[in-house]
Amino acid sequence: MTAQIKELELVSVTKRYGATVAVDAISHKFRPGGYACLLGPSGCGKSSTLRMIAGHEIVSDGTILLGGADISELPPAKRGTAMMFQNYALFPHLSVAENVAFSLKMRGVDKRERLAKAGEMLELVDLSVLSDRLPDQLSGGQQQRVALARALITRPQVLLLDEPLSALDPFLRIRMRGELRKLQRELGISFIHVTHGQDEALALADEIVVMNDAVIEQAGTAREVFNAPTTAFVAQFIGGHNVIALPDGHFAIRSDAIGIAAPDAGAMQGNILGVEYQGAHVSVSAMIAGDQEVSALVPEGDFFDNPLNPGDQVGLIWDPANLHKLTA
Repeated sequence: MTAQIKELELVSVTKRYGATVAVDAISHKFRPGGYACLLGPSGCGKSSTLRMIAGHEIVSDGTILLGGADISELPPAKRGTAMMFQNYALFPHLSVAENVAFSLKMRGVDKRERLAKAGEMLELVDLSVLSDRLPDQLSGGQQQRVALARALITRPQVLLLDEPLSALDPFLRIRMRGELRKLQRELGISFIHVTHGQDEALALADEIVVMNDAVIEQAGTAREVFNAPTTAFVAQFIGGHNVIALPDGHFAIRSDAIGIAAPDAGAMQGNILGVEYQGAHVSVSAMIAGDQEVSALVPEGDFFDNPLNPGDQVGLIWDPANLHKLTA
């Protein structure tokens, strides 16, 4: 879509709402042409960060750079970014094509040209045959693709997506995240996607930026963040990990790296708290060392060969090489 993708950089960006600090002096360089997910719990600052990048929130302190140019004070339409909102914000009285072309209308582009460009965008998202329909005649997934086409018609360097899949049912959510990833690769522009869903971030992102309490807790590739969390918060929030306190510190270990054994002296002793069937695996939670809860993912066949029940005593085993020491 664009000949050269510019790098987006946040430099000590802060957002205050009165005495409340929503985003606290964060700095980060996003990979040009990549798919990045801002991941974190509600209230961590991820949506405020996205809205500051878009120009829909004023930066309290710090600088937002795109291609080395300061865009912090520019209006949204002048930044080289476009935002797709969580509720899609489609105009109910306008056709699909008119919704997509709306921003060009506001820029004074003549009707023939703007509708021609809208047609190109609708072809891109595979909605050409629905161009004359109204939004309430579309499914949720179709409305999402209209919102995408409307955001992309301005030819942005960076597309900003604020929890774009949250309004969809689980089946459609999985399908649409595949379409988003495919579209991002075809366009080659930077996508920055806010989500609180760990599975969504892992499925979509080249890069995950984990936020907590208004700061960036960890950033890296999806595999780096999942396999090498640096803090207890990241290990627990990203999912699939246990945080275990040992005499020489706190460690993370993946649930699928813990095995179940007989309760003998060669294993960590535990009491089964719960058993949850998850299809290919069974999640077994146990209490160890009096007050530490851990979970193990046991292959379905192995579990049902030797089923366990809450209250049973077991041994928990792991390869020490799979322990990952945490910094905080």
